[in-house]
Amino acid sequence: MPVSTVSIAVGQWISAGDDVRWWFDSGSFALDFAYTGRIGGLRSVEQLHAPDDLSRWLHERFPVAVGVARSRDLFDAVGLRDAISRMAIAASRDEAVRAADIDMVNLYAATPDVPPSLAGGTRQAGRSVQTVAQALSTIARDAVDLFAPVNALRIRCCSGADCAVVYLDTSRAASRRWCSMQRCGNRAKVRAHRARKAGSVVV
Repeated sequence: MPVSTVSIAVGQWISAGDDVRWWFDSGSFALDFAYTGRIGGLRSVEQLHAPDDLSRWLHERFPVAVGVARSRDLFDAVGLRDAISRMAIAASRDEAVRAADIDMVNLYAATPDVPPSLAGGTRQAGRSVQTVAQALSTIARDAVDLFAPVNALRIRCCSGADCAVVYLDTSRAASRRWCSMQRCGNRAKVRAHRARKAGSVVV
């Protein structure tokens, strides 16, 4: 999925504290970043304890080299991430988004992001290693796309009875109901099957 001007894959493996790992396609790179902390009732653990944690996450996700994060970068990243998280939860509940959070996203989106490049050239154009600030700008620009009016009704909360995971529905028919078919979708199928089976029992 294109993110700003750089192509970055969306989705990640999630461990929600119940000893089960499942693939979660949030629909948005900015939402993937939000899930490095607690968002939408998911019992995930904080992933960004130290600058090295931020560096590791960025290195794993970006298709270009990103510099080493420092303490200030971590502070900035957590601030941006938490703003995106609050905005996503508010949008999924059809609630007003805080102006301060919008300002935070806009602030980072206004700075230079990671530029696109074509492979196969003979010269290095621009930086060979992108800064953490550029990576955060790329995330913020994806958040601008995420919260655009066209997605107003597509930022949703999982329909699972005991799940509050937030995602962007990117399906063509806008018919996605579950955070993951492997997780809540499968649970719903099992419950429906048991209910049908119980209803067919003749006493």
